[in-house]
Amino acid sequence: MNQLRGACIIGQSGGPTSVINASALGVIETALKSDAITQVLGAEHGIKGVLNDRLFDMGLEDPQELALLKYTPSSALGSCRYKMAGPEVDDTDYKRILEVFKKHDVRYFFYNGGNDSMDTCNKISKYMQSVGYECRVMGVPKAIDNDLWGTDHCPGFASAAKYIATSMMEIYHDVHVYDTGMIAVVEIMGRHAGWLAGASALASAYGAGPDLIYLPEVDFDMEQFIDDVKRVYEQTGNCIVAVSEGIHYKDGRFVSEAKVAANDGFGHAQLGGLAALLAEILKRETGAKVRGIELNLLQRCGAHLASKTDMEESYLAGRVAVESAVHGISDKMIGFVREVVGGQYCCQTKLISLADVANTEKKVPRKWINAAGNGVERPFINYVLPLIQGEPDLPRQDSLPRFCHLKKILAK
Repeated sequence: MNQLRGACIIGQSGGPTSVINASALGVIETALKSDAITQVLGAEHGIKGVLNDRLFDMGLEDPQELALLKYTPSSALGSCRYKMAGPEVDDTDYKRILEVFKKHDVRYFFYNGGNDSMDTCNKISKYMQSVGYECRVMGVPKAIDNDLWGTDHCPGFASAAKYIATSMMEIYHDVHVYDTGMIAVVEIMGRHAGWLAGASALASAYGAGPDLIYLPEVDFDMEQFIDDVKRVYEQTGNCIVAVSEGIHYKDGRFVSEAKVAANDGFGHAQLGGLAALLAEILKRETGAKVRGIELNLLQRCGAHLASKTDMEESYLAGRVAVESAVHGISDKMIGFVREVVGGQYCCQTKLISLADVANTEKKVPRKWINAAGNGVERPFINYVLPLIQGEPDLPRQDSLPRFCHLKKILAK
């Protein structure tokens, strides 16, 4: 194999997670050590940073400061939601990317994101091949929604799941504090896949979680929902409900549709306000005290409740992406394979074609959801539990988190 020498770019895209920077660190540290990679560049705000030639020289960062990326939430290089047309429709962006790649002698491109990011990755890879520019393109997965096709699970999901399960246990104790009853509706992220809302069942498995869980994989029925809540409330005096933001009626309309304000640039509705909407309906129907709780951004940036397993696997995804590219592999996304060795969970990596994973969503299996469609079965718990294990040794300063502060020096 002839060694391909040149610079690399790492970009981050889509919604951030509490461990996406661990993946970026895996790319950056591995690339800095590679003989094949001459310069490591970080794109400001994902592909937009490439288009605008806003690239940070990561080799000029303090290594000790860089190491803190592993424990820093959100996307340290900046993210974006930018949909590129296919080159056959409009090749303007692709010509510009090629121009920037040539300027910096970029021969490796690593893009860290979810479904839409893998689509971007795939388009860039195919374009570079079509014009004969040798550049190895690798997708580094990220998705708190856990909806990337072909991988057992996605970096970022487990930490969000752990945050949700912990928060549900805390909410449970608050809801049960008074001698008067309460209904709480907790809205959890997940547009088309219910993995995150399902993770609230971990709290129930340990005796302090929601009574009812509704996922987008099952059509929502408002009358049945009201009956379910009334039944639990009348039996126990309290009721906690977990709902995915993307629950929808049989005709496909989001239950929160009246609250949809915009879309995210990819045509995906920005959902929100579901908990408040359902709380108002339940208040009217039951006369009970009802609270609508929207976890919102907290579930994806709660680094203080991150899973050590998730953090280490996220770093692994970035490292393997670089190692694979240097050894001649391109056009792939890093995926995870679950194994049980000696009765213990362990994670291996595999390579998935970008064309296969781009814009394909993985849903919660129907058999893991109960027959009534208002809860999950034990296999779901067994799937998630190993992923949330371990507490990272978070650096602190005066009892507050010590996060990474990058200098972000632009490459010439």
